[in-house]
Amino acid sequence: MASSRLLLRAAKPRILDNIFSQQLLPHRSLSTTVSPSHHNEHQRNHQYHARNDYLNSWKPPKDPKEAQAKLSRLRRDYAMKRKDEIQKEALRIEGEERKAAKAAPKKAKAAQRQVAQEEFRQTLLKERAEKLKYHKMREQNHGEEERADSTSASSKFHMDR
Repeated sequence: MASSRLLLRAAKPRILDNIFSQQLLPHRSLSTTVSPSHHNEHQRNHQYHARNDYLNSWKPPKDPKEAQAKLSRLRRDYAMKRKDEIQKEALRIEGEERKAAKAAPKKAKAAQRQVAQEEFRQTLLKERAEKLKYHKMREQNHGEEERADSTSASSKFHMDR
């Protein structure tokens, strides 16, 4: 134990000297991660888009008539876009309604089919129960007849003697 302590004390300054003087491998960092992360690599190699000329391109017009014309063009463009959006929304709603209308009869038929299957199942169960009852009754009657036959046969046998 004492010898290991001595080794650690002796090795410690050399390790610290290496760390502080950066004599480790040049490509190796002091981070605790084993390999560089994909996200870190992406951040280092990120390329920005070129500057957009449209941004900050609007200059206020000097003439009020020109300003009015630009404003009316913008309003017209916005109204057309809005009209297109409303039309697309109406088409989407119409398509959903059409799908729902097609699905309604199918659901009704499926419900009827399910009711019919349940009725058929109940009928089969009822018939099965009736058959079982009939066979039990026959077995019981058959067993009573055998007992009656055996008792009458044994009484005949005793009478014959």
